[in-house]
Amino acid sequence: MPRSSEPSAPPVRALLRRYEQPGEPLSCVPVTQGLLNRGYRLSTTRGAYFLKQHLDAPTADRDTITRQHHATQRLHDLGVPVAPPLPDSEGRTVAEIGGRCYALHPWIEGRHRGGAQLTATGSRRLGSLLGLVHTCLEKVMGAHPGADREYGSADPDETFRLIDELLALARGRHPRGSFDELAVHRLLERRRLLADHAHRRPPPADAGGWVHGDFHPLNLLYRGAEPAAIIDWDRLGVQPRAEEAVRAAVIFFVQPAGGLELTKVRAYARAYRRATGADPAELSAAVHRVWWERLNDFWILRWRYQLHDSRADPQFPAASALVVWWTREYEAVRDAFTG
Repeated sequence: MPRSSEPSAPPVRALLRRYEQPGEPLSCVPVTQGLLNRGYRLSTTRGAYFLKQHLDAPTADRDTITRQHHATQRLHDLGVPVAPPLPDSEGRTVAEIGGRCYALHPWIEGRHRGGAQLTATGSRRLGSLLGLVHTCLEKVMGAHPGADREYGSADPDETFRLIDELLALARGRHPRGSFDELAVHRLLERRRLLADHAHRRPPPADAGGWVHGDFHPLNLLYRGAEPAAIIDWDRLGVQPRAEEAVRAAVIFFVQPAGGLELTKVRAYARAYRRATGADPAELSAAVHRVWWERLNDFWILRWRYQLHDSRADPQFPAASALVVWWTREYEAVRDAFTG
C-alpha cells in the first residue's frame, strides 16, 4: 500500500545525538510533496538539513538504503549533481530508531521545474543530465543482477479484468463526483482503445542497466537554469535504460490537455542519445513499450478506489488524456524520440 497510518514526528534529538556537529534543533517542518516517504526541513543552530524518513516498504530496509547512499556518494565524486547523506560520528548514513530508518542530507536550495518552464536549451540539458546519470551508474554500480533478464509487458486480458473492477468501484461511489464521472469515461474509453490495439503488445525486452528509477520534476532541484541536485534514489535498480528516458520525458513534457511538447522532447532525446550512445532503434522500442505500459496502467485509480488514497488524483486528468493523444499521435511521438 502507498500509505499506512500517519507517522509520528521524527525523533530529532535522538537522531542528532549521533552526529558530531549538527547543532541544536530549532524546527522540523514536513516537506509535503512526496507520495511514498516522508521528508522534513530540519533547522538547527548550525544550519538546515533535509531529514528523510523511509517508509515505503520495498525500499525502506537498511541494506537497500545503504546501497543507495553508496551509489550517490560515488556519483557525487564523478560530478553528478546529487546530495549524498551525511555520515554520523561512526561513519553510518542510516539511523534506525524505533523500527524506522532515517537519513540526514544537506539542505539544497532550489526549486522544481516542469517541462513548460524549460527552454530548448534546458530540454537538451535535461537529456544530457539523465544520460550522465545512466553512464555514471554503469561505472559505479558495476555488474548488475539479472543482466540477461527479460522484461515482460502488461497482459491485456489482466487489464480488461482490472478495468471491469475499477468501473464497478467508480460507479458504486456515493455520492459520485466529477472525478468519478471522468474515471468512468476514461475507463470505458481505455477498454475500447485496448481492444483495438491488443495485437500490438510488445515482446519482452532486455538490455537492462542501472537507472534512477523515478526521474521526474519533483526529484530534480534547479538553482536558476542549472540542475542543483537529483534527489530520491529509492527506486535505484535495473531496468531498460531507454525506457526511463522515455518515461521521464513523458512526465516532464506532458501538457495539461494531455499532449506532449514534441519540440522539447526531440531536443531532450537527441541530447540523451548523444550522452549514452543509444541508437534510434533502442529509443523506438522504448517508446513502444512505454506507450503500451501507459495504455495498461491505472495506478492512480487503483490508489483511489482500491487503496482509498486520493493524493494522486490531481495527476489523473492529464495522465489519462495523454494515453489517448499518444495513441493517435503514435508516429509523431516516436519520431520525436528517434529523429
